[in-house]
Amino acid sequence: MQPTLLSLTAAFAILFVVFRALDFLRPAERRLPVLRRGFFTDAAYWFFTPLVGETVKRIALLVVIVPIAVVVWDRVDRDLILNGFGPFSRLPLIVQAVLMLIIGDFMGYWMHRFFHRGRAWKFHAIHHSSVDLDWLSSLRMHPLNEALMAIVTATPILALGFAPVAYTIVAPTITLLSILIHANVDWDWGPFRTVIASPRFHRWHHTTEADARDKNFAGLLPIWDILFGTYYMPNDRVPESFGTDTPVPTTLWGQILFPFRTR
Repeated sequence: MQPTLLSLTAAFAILFVVFRALDFLRPAERRLPVLRRGFFTDAAYWFFTPLVGETVKRIALLVVIVPIAVVVWDRVDRDLILNGFGPFSRLPLIVQAVLMLIIGDFMGYWMHRFFHRGRAWKFHAIHHSSVDLDWLSSLRMHPLNEALMAIVTATPILALGFAPVAYTIVAPTITLLSILIHANVDWDWGPFRTVIASPRFHRWHHTTEADARDKNFAGLLPIWDILFGTYYMPNDRVPESFGTDTPVPTTLWGQILFPFRTR
């Protein structure tokens, strides 16, 4: 369902109250101001990303889906696009959803590493430019970063025949987790810290501290970072500073244009 200005405003208000309440549970010195640095830019992204960025992502996915439909299915068929094909499509939807999450997170891990290198970094540096990191920072993302990530993660899932409709079972939970792991809290899920990405895990990814540079790329399953040597979760401290040395503009439109600037 395409979000509306009304639904986005309502969601913003609810989440603002919830995360502000969580902030007040922290010691005063670890709280962020209500109008912290970058607040208005990130608030603009809250509306821009679902309304504009999602449109760019959907167009990008169509560019992938149609060739797969032609090559693999020999036709563009709405039923096949929604319900998939082959043995994977016959699995229970919840099983398909779990497998899609695992495959998508694995591809997302490597794409995330890709965006930390070379010219691709200028697109991803925008996401890292929040110096006061909190839940609202999760939406600060260049639409082409989002689109390319979606293409690469979706292609193997669609080619294997999974039913995209299965993802709708877990999509809201994944969206909320993405928002939560940016929150201004130090939670790490205790004994499950290596199973599911936590706010502490992801906030280490955003820190400017040298020891944590290019660590914790997984969006959902830290096992990828553990397996490929990029896991970083010290038990005796939490990240204190965030941002990037890359000179990213502070406004939404400045950030959208930033990757295309030659200087």
